[in-house]
Amino acid sequence: MSMAVAGLLAGMALGFAGYFGGFGAFLLVAALGAVGFIGGRFLDGDLHAGDVFRPRDRDERGDRHDRGDRRR
Repeated sequence: MSMAVAGLLAGMALGFAGYFGGFGAFLLVAALGAVGFIGGRFLDGDLHAGDVFRPRDRDERGDRHDRGDRRR
């Protein structure tokens, strides 16, 4: 399935949830879709737990950098 078709299906699901269930259902479907997407990426091996939980001021080797070093 292409990403365009997946996006179409996700948009239709959100549209139906918003129309029939209201804004609360829309937000619930969107949040659960995001959780499912992250879980799927994790199970496929495209996303690793260290990518999510690593502090932003450290690089892959664990060295600390201030924000000025990243802009160069």
